[in-house]
Amino acid sequence: MKVIVTGGTGYIGSHTIVDLIQHGFEVICLDNLSRSNLYALEGIEKITGIKPIFYQVDLCDKKATFEIIAQHKEAVGIIHFAALKSVPESVEQPLLYYNNNIDSLLTVLAAIQAFNIPNHVFSSSCSVYGNAEELPVTENTPLQTAESPYAHTKQIGEDIIANFSKADASQHILLRYFNPVGAHPSALIGEIPIDKPNNLVPYITQTAIGKLSQMTVFGDDYDTRDGSCIRDYIHVCDIAHAHTLALQYLLKNKKITPVEVFNLGTGNGVSVLEIIHAFEKVSHQKLNYKIGAKRPGDVVAVYADNSKATAQLGWECQYSLEDAMLSAWNWELKMKELKL
Repeated sequence: MKVIVTGGTGYIGSHTIVDLIQHGFEVICLDNLSRSNLYALEGIEKITGIKPIFYQVDLCDKKATFEIIAQHKEAVGIIHFAALKSVPESVEQPLLYYNNNIDSLLTVLAAIQAFNIPNHVFSSSCSVYGNAEELPVTENTPLQTAESPYAHTKQIGEDIIANFSKADASQHILLRYFNPVGAHPSALIGEIPIDKPNNLVPYITQTAIGKLSQMTVFGDDYDTRDGSCIRDYIHVCDIAHAHTLALQYLLKNKKITPVEVFNLGTGNGVSVLEIIHAFEKVSHQKLNYKIGAKRPGDVVAVYADNSKATAQLGWECQYSLEDAMLSAWNWELKMKELKL
């Protein structure tokens, strides 16, 4: 069965393509390469023995995207990752995020309608919860005001899909994932930050290897156990497998509600300082960091209740935080070797 993956050369997309191929799917990969690297396709091929069909296209270009999808309209589903995802950048450049993240989603939904593609898995985010009033958050936790334009684009995207589903026969799953970290155990694919990293773990590994001289912990006076922000850090391979399970769920269950929502997290909140110490333990590297001012757009604490995904998708986390930190460090060492 054929599946279209947008943003497939990106961090989560590339790991998901590996998982899809390993579970028998034929993958068509779309990406504009603005925030990713073609090396991901080489890594996918080395791991699976299969190089997915790839098209370089900007999803905001509806005509070009339709021409590609028309060649693969027998696809059983689309998994839509393609989006800009930096909270700080979205605060600095909100229009860039609204234009890209909303327009690309509208193109994908228009293609689903035009070519009668029955299933859609959407890459959402725990950021839709904002500063949640209850922890851990369930899928029914009320969404608060978005703390960043990035988070707002995900809230808007979910609303658009909900409204679209009422007028179309397609089925949709929204995966609200928490904080993906780590890399494939083979160290053949992982996160390749463009310029300065915006996510915590690449920030840590680049500091440890010497690409950055020092890292900043943004705030140590939050109302948390050590004063730093708390997040739910989950291995990227666990996130990736959930997409395969979500697609299989849609293929098996034809009479579910048109839109289903699942949290993807470990259920454990870990602070920024705790994740630094976990990295230092497994890598045997002492990290040079300083405490800085709080960063606009950051939520104080958020972690998941993942019981719905466990019960309905049969999904369980296979990797520990230590596994994630070690795989992230091994990937950083591999990137140095490859000069990526």
